[in-house]
Amino acid sequence: MSRYAVFDIETTGFSPALNHRIVEVAVVLVDDDGNTLCEWDTLVNPKRDVSATEVHGLSASDLYSAPTFDQIAGELVSLFRGRILVAHNLRFDASFLAAEFARIGYAVGLDRSCGLCTMRLASHYLPSGPRALESCCSCIGYSCGPAHHALEDARAAARLLAHYIKQDDDFARTWSDEIAAASRIEWPSISPGTAKRVTRQSVAQSRQEHFLARLVSRTPRCDAGVEANEYLEVLDRVLLDRRISRHEADELVAVAEALGLSREEALLVHQSYLTALARLAVSDGIVTGDERADLLYVARLLGLNDGSVDQALEAAMSAQGDNVCAVGSFVLKRGDKVVFTGEAPGVSRGELECQAQALGLRVSNSVCRNTTLVVAADPDSLSGKARKARSLGVPIVDYQTYFRMIQCLR
Repeated sequence: MSRYAVFDIETTGFSPALNHRIVEVAVVLVDDDGNTLCEWDTLVNPKRDVSATEVHGLSASDLYSAPTFDQIAGELVSLFRGRILVAHNLRFDASFLAAEFARIGYAVGLDRSCGLCTMRLASHYLPSGPRALESCCSCIGYSCGPAHHALEDARAAARLLAHYIKQDDDFARTWSDEIAAASRIEWPSISPGTAKRVTRQSVAQSRQEHFLARLVSRTPRCDAGVEANEYLEVLDRVLLDRRISRHEADELVAVAEALGLSREEALLVHQSYLTALARLAVSDGIVTGDERADLLYVARLLGLNDGSVDQALEAAMSAQGDNVCAVGSFVLKRGDKVVFTGEAPGVSRGELECQAQALGLRVSNSVCRNTTLVVAADPDSLSGKARKARSLGVPIVDYQTYFRMIQCLR
């Protein structure tokens, strides 16, 4: 039977008091002898801007389809109940767990004394008494996996625990007070949820699949014109910033399915869209290198091969495809209402807002139906503003695209 639940978390920041949230959690169950029995991990949607991506390597795109904490709380309780919590820097990890449980209405007594901290125990079992997880593991000859990956760090802490157990003839008696305190934790009664776990591995695999692969395959109809135009309007909005975020890919799939478009029909629509872009490129009689590069980039985003660009240019120059709808119709104008979310690179929020107002834009802190544009540090932002924008069909672009748009307002 497993006695210990070794866990690790990754977060959006350093303090739950500042509304930072858990973005990944992993649990490794260990028996009395230090043997690993099973592992469990998942990414967690924090329902806010991710932040600290440079530390844990996770972006909003990675987390948007992950379960929220309330959806995994029951599973965590089942892993923790009846076991001794163990973590490297237990105070930090326990404080975030307590805050997450409190956020969904459960007061759980978690603090630095609610279990065993492999960082604190290092001074008893390791000669130099290091504190960092990697340094501690080096002392026992264990090579850690990638830093700040919850499962890898939980595995490393479990190895440390196993080493400590083997160094002590009666480990449980030595730390009986801490073990007793952990045994007194009153875990809430929460039924395990049905939300599917999302891991770093599953995210990496999903990135390799183009969103068109999710549509049914069927011979194109000859009467899909109206549906094609509706899909094109969404596609044009999505491609404002020349990228298709995970949220936007889901939206395109949902729209295509609602309109009854097959994979082959969507590809034909994509080719029509590329032809419409090619018309803009040839309108002055010259296709520049930058214009061709843009067409190639868009073609690849849309699941088309490079040859489709030549096909689009040929159709554009011969005035074929007169029924293709106009593209590039979105233009940011003076008086338009913009909302910012997340940090802009090298510009403070105050400077950003002053610049926008000087250009004649209206800046708002909330999103509503008359919002023209939301500008985000990450188009897959999980912030409340971004979620509201998606529900209303308001375009979301990154800051690089926004700065390019406002050049026309100067």
